[in-house]
Amino acid sequence: MQHSADAVVVGAGVIGASIALELARDGLRVLVVDRASGPGQGSTSASSAIVRFNYSTFDGVATAWESKHCWERWSAHLGLTSGLARFHRVGLAMLDVDLAPVGRQTQLFDRCGIPWEHWDPASLMTALPGISADRCWPPRRLDDPSFGEASGTLGALWTPDAGYVDDPALAAVNLAEAARVRGVRFLYGQPVVAVDSGVTLADGTRVRAPVVVNAAGPWSSRLNALAGVGADWTVTTRPLRQEVHQVPASPVDVVVADLDLGTYARPVPGGALLLGGTEPECDDLQWLDDPDAASPHPTSTVWEAQTTRVARRFPDLGIPSAPKGLAGVYDVTEDWTPIYDRTERPGFFVAIGTSGNQFKNAPLAGRFLAALLRGESSVVGEHTGLTIDLAAFSRLRPRNAASTGTVMG
Repeated sequence: MQHSADAVVVGAGVIGASIALELARDGLRVLVVDRASGPGQGSTSASSAIVRFNYSTFDGVATAWESKHCWERWSAHLGLTSGLARFHRVGLAMLDVDLAPVGRQTQLFDRCGIPWEHWDPASLMTALPGISADRCWPPRRLDDPSFGEASGTLGALWTPDAGYVDDPALAAVNLAEAARVRGVRFLYGQPVVAVDSGVTLADGTRVRAPVVVNAAGPWSSRLNALAGVGADWTVTTRPLRQEVHQVPASPVDVVVADLDLGTYARPVPGGALLLGGTEPECDDLQWLDDPDAASPHPTSTVWEAQTTRVARRFPDLGIPSAPKGLAGVYDVTEDWTPIYDRTERPGFFVAIGTSGNQFKNAPLAGRFLAALLRGESSVVGEHTGLTIDLAAFSRLRPRNAASTGTVMG
């Protein structure tokens, strides 16, 4: 079977679906292919879907701030009116760590016009009753005799406009539906096995298209290899298995980013708490050669480490004995900054390294790729008026030396 299109997007996660929508808005005939049976079933479904602005570069902060306005106006952004994922504006407290200096963060916030407050330890405990303001840096393994020892107190950087999207997979479904309404076609259930004048799928289906966009998430490196790109890139991507856990009662109704203990947490509608890790140096990260080999089930080792660390920050947190949560495979770069770029192969574009900290930026990722296809080098935010330099996400950029080296970017 053969299909033809102006552009084929590989990957129907929240990033790929957003790209398809924006290319269709530009008048292109778009076809999306995905190995899964529907949109948002890969790393998107394992996202904690936190919408925050704490990045280490201006362009990263500006992208997240503009994207927040899209989430707040999700119906208008999509042109749909029902069955939509919802943005919950609850605010985020990022606890103080030298790894992400408050002064650097607030300078970027001020440039973008993002409201913020800095809380001292007393203000932190007043705003979030039940939290411990102990400084425990650096994060340690649970079997370290010094685990959890306090070496002073800490405050937090508060951004009231942050929050989370309640259903990340539904958000991808929403984008796919908005794209379908604009004429985008979808082929599910088959991986790509060749990149030629378009792509070839495992069942022999050919899709002819002058433009191919790699938004394949954890499989992006495999697709790049099929396309023969990446030899001279300064940043690359690699699959990383991550776990996100849930406990039945939340001690807070805001998002808390706690690099001091190596965790983050956010409330879940209905009263639960979702939590995960921020790749502290003391932990063994689960890098993969084959993303298909990853188990989707949480492990007791990671569950114990992450929940115990969160319980050190919230001493009254109740922790069930059995793990509850899920595992996914992220696609990350060395500096946790994504790659949105054209490549050395004419017509082959990439939106990769996006897992873990780019869900929030999906609305802009689509606009970035549309701009790149038009030959443009920057995007001006429709809602904020901020100019975002796409060179910040180039495959040939210098690695971001200001990165925290964690999912925070």
